[in-house]
Amino acid sequence: MSSSSDTLRPGVLLVAPPMLQDPNFKRSVVLLCEHSGEGSFGLMLNRPLDLQLKDVLEDIAPFEDHLSLGGPVEPNTLHFLHRFEEVPQAIRVADDIYWGGEFEAIKDLARSGQAHGESLRFFLGYAGWTTGQLGQEVEAGGWILAEADSSRVFPEEPFRLWRLILRNMGGEYAVLANFPDDPRLN
Repeated sequence: MSSSSDTLRPGVLLVAPPMLQDPNFKRSVVLLCEHSGEGSFGLMLNRPLDLQLKDVLEDIAPFEDHLSLGGPVEPNTLHFLHRFEEVPQAIRVADDIYWGGEFEAIKDLARSGQAHGESLRFFLGYAGWTTGQLGQEVEAGGWILAEADSSRVFPEEPFRLWRLILRNMGGEYAVLANFPDDPRLN
């Protein structure tokens, strides 16, 4: 996928290049959920936390999948991605991927057992950029762009997602997937 800012839109994955040392985004994969003239909003897909939703919300049981860190901005806010088109007010991000919507409908799906880690993910915090900031970062080589699909947004092993995406992109990106965490130790 091209790295020009005109390709930034909901449904694009922002993959941190291995040289990015910012601890907030090092080896992260961010799903871009919103990109407009007012700024950009995304959720990191590969930062699972040692918390379950029931640890932060009392009335969501029996949902037992782990929460993920969505990003460094407002880490006390809860966000969710899902595969349920029928959820009122949900925003379509890409094919079979929706962001937010009516929380009571999501809770009902979770309680009924229809929603689980393969179809529903919760995040604390988000990644955000001001107007033009993300486009400038992409132009400067700060992000590699890839297309989102449900297997990347709802992965079985989120901690392996960064390397898997780069390998699947092939060529020079596959080489980057093997870049050491600290090249000085290589």
